Amino acid sequence: MRKYVVEFIGTFFLVLTVGAAVLSDSRLAPLAIGGVLMVMVYAGGHVSGAHYNPAVTLAVLIRGRIAPVDAAWYTASQLVAALAAAPLARWAVNPPSVTALSLSGRHLASALVVEALFAFALAYVVLNVALSASHEDNSFYGLAIGFTVLAGAASVGGISGGAFNPAVALGGAAMGLFDWSDIWVYLIADLIGGAVAGAAFLFLNPLDGRAATEPAWDVAEPAAQS
Repeated sequence: MRKYVVEFIGTFFLVLTVGAAVLSDSRLAPLAIGGVLMVMVYAGGHVSGAHYNPAVTLAVLIRGRIAPVDAAWYTASQLVAALAAAPLARWAVNPPSVTALSLSGRHLASALVVEALFAFALAYVVLNVALSASHEDNSFYGLAIGFTVLAGAASVGGISGGAFNPAVALGGAAMGLFDWSDIWVYLIADLIGGAVAGAAFLFLNPLDGRAATEPAWDVAEPAAQS
């Protein structure tokens, strides 16, 4: 149960920060989002592995470092956390109006591509800095993960909204930031990105890619002890 609670807490603060920063039109929104992910990764990595993202959980499942039942509970915890954070962010900021990002035509195609690419990048970085034997006992894993989201939000946030995470997309739609009719774009693109990242890790790290018997919440423990 501890690992599911940690996944809830980390995802809750990630979605809350996304909502508060975007609804208040903060120019530092990408920095705030990348920063809160970084600190929550450091805070919860030794307990749950600090996924906070169904796409990352899918990548870790393909990697063989989490059981399917745990992956399902991780995803449920993340989605519930997103739905809990969304109304709180909307209430706290209380913007006079919110315009949902609506996708169509070329814009929809662009959003699909950049969401898939940066979801891939995020999951790929997580697998390589937190689950690779080559990076045992490191202390940079949280920075690498947080800066990946910062880079994505700053570079393509204006195209897709910069979710890279089905839980963030769900929370964003609940806040009115995304059109509910477009939620499938984020679910499909982000999960495809996570799945391809898991497959790419197995291909590029054949000695590291064996199915592990350790639970996923052990993966960041060496780094936390350094």
